[in-house]
Amino acid sequence: MIICVSANPAIDKRLMIDELRVGEVNRTNSVTPFAGGKAAHVAMAAKALGEDVIWIGLLGGESGNEIARQLRDLGIGVVAIPTRSATRTNLEIIARDGKITEILEPGGAVESAELGKFRDVFSDIVGKTGEEAIVALSGSLPPGMPVDEYYALTSSAKKAGAKVIVDASGPALTAALAGRPDLIKPNRSEAESATGISIENPVDAIAAVRELKERGAGAVALTLGADGLMFCRDVEARSFVRPPKVEVISTVGCGDATVAGFAVAMRRGLNDEDAVRLAAACGAANCLATLPGQITRENVEMLRGKVKLGRSFEK
Repeated sequence: MIICVSANPAIDKRLMIDELRVGEVNRTNSVTPFAGGKAAHVAMAAKALGEDVIWIGLLGGESGNEIARQLRDLGIGVVAIPTRSATRTNLEIIARDGKITEILEPGGAVESAELGKFRDVFSDIVGKTGEEAIVALSGSLPPGMPVDEYYALTSSAKKAGAKVIVDASGPALTAALAGRPDLIKPNRSEAESATGISIENPVDAIAAVRELKERGAGAVALTLGADGLMFCRDVEARSFVRPPKVEVISTVGCGDATVAGFAVAMRRGLNDEDAVRLAAACGAANCLATLPGQITRENVEMLRGKVKLGRSFEK
């Protein structure tokens, strides 16, 4: 069982336009609303690969109801904790030249009773699944939720015997490290913020990963944009992973699909090389997806064999 936890889900609206003109009136060619938030994308991608998935999230209002409906329609088990505040709406604006602009709402404040229910539900589900569970904690925290919430959830899950992946940023990520998650998946800027190391070359990347591991991460999957991905469980046996080039519809959700690949690999007991190949293929397949997270197993399998592994950023 893969358990995807969303503290701050959203309805994402994808707006297609010819050109984004700041300070002027912009008219869209199309608008597509869909269930969003990083954990929702992880859940969709893991489900597409054939895994049993439960999504736990705080949901409020009609936007929250729509997220639950869409996820259930994809065969994902939804456990919703009702909130007084309506679930937020984010905008993803894609211009004809491929440039993507995202506008993210902070989310409504979480009340203490809602937070308590969220924690109780999580503990109950993880307690029942135990060693069978892979827990993915993804995305931002809403106002009113402690910055060390991912640390608390990681500790709870680990105590139950589950494996934990954390994909977060800022104080939420740095606090979570003390819970010793099995894997973290920062991008370049998130790793730089957490470590204070500017990542401009392989040596910098290795130094940042070493720092993150010393602070508690069992393994690190550092995404580096055009430079690919660096995976490290043992700093001396690191891998630089370059996914295949594809025609990109949108890069939104690629990191989340990568997380899903790692979660599925953990669930299936794959070795590290096979795990990173699967994760990188999932991230690349997301570029081809109509919507974030909605990858296909066929595309993943087609791309998996084209993933390149090396000891440095090899072009």
